[in-house]
Amino acid sequence: MLAKALAKESGANFISIRMSSIMDKWYGESNKMVDAVFSLAAKLQPCIIFIDEIDSFLRERQSADHEVTATLKAEFMTLWDGLTSSGRILVLGATNRPNDIDSAFMRRMPKRFSVGLPNIEQRTRILKILLKDTEVDEKEFNLDQLILSTDGFSGSDLKEMCRDAALNAMRDYIRQNIKNGKKVTEGDIKVRPLKNSDFAGTLKNTLTTASTAEFLEPSALG
Repeated sequence: MLAKALAKESGANFISIRMSSIMDKWYGESNKMVDAVFSLAAKLQPCIIFIDEIDSFLRERQSADHEVTATLKAEFMTLWDGLTSSGRILVLGATNRPNDIDSAFMRRMPKRFSVGLPNIEQRTRILKILLKDTEVDEKEFNLDQLILSTDGFSGSDLKEMCRDAALNAMRDYIRQNIKNGKKVTEGDIKVRPLKNSDFAGTLKNTLTTASTAEFLEPSALG
């Protein structure tokens, strides 16, 4: 999402690379796919080439690597080096394991940004965006309390929490209005507004997981 936002704000075109779209069973075809990606980026420049989970693609090179994998990495570096003069093509990667990436590739990525968990202000903005078009109960919904309870949540966690809360409201509607697969009440579908209690299940599961991890950590360290 950050990569897409960067492309949007900079006005650049966006190409996302996946290993499944590059690897081919025929020898040499993978190298041609990499060459095609950079050729397309040169025609679309300014352009961002984004590689998600870059550690699975450009991990540390070893002598035991398969010949196809070794030549693929060499082809990628050769094309990458040829772009230093233009400056209008940016290679961007995302990973949770930066130590697994080959040092030669890391040198070609001079800028590194650590994306941490959202703070209270960022969680407020995220939740307001997620709940923008959602009807909430004025008496039993407190956004400030929900924000304080989600300390340590990532953006994906907040999105999943809101989705689960909406499903809880829909389950209540189904229990009350649908029996034996048929609607027993007349009129349009009217799902009740969300309450803080709808979010309690996700918060409880997260707290339980965190407590278990904290309990197991000392024994894991011996």
